[in-house]
Amino acid sequence: MLANGFTIVAVLAGLVFFVAGTAGLLRFPDTSSRLHALTKADHLGLGLIVLGLLPQVGGVGEAARLLAIWALVMLSSAAVGPMIARLTRGQEGAE
Repeated sequence: MLANGFTIVAVLAGLVFFVAGTAGLLRFPDTSSRLHALTKADHLGLGLIVLGLLPQVGGVGEAARLLAIWALVMLSSAAVGPMIARLTRGQEGAE
């Protein structure tokens, strides 16, 4: 029962960060600040969701898969976020 409560709290906290990141995406004025808000909130949100799901998995293999998914998302967004910012910076200056 304690594990279920922890899962609910952690997943809901992750959801709050996803909603906050989406609000930042919609409210901030320029692309760089939008990307910053979105990636930081999504990293923490996904981390909390994975942390909340870990007590519910059946074994070490499933836990490793969840952690691998989280790590891949962290690596890919850390690589793609700056690329998108550089591309849009060039386009914003041309307008």
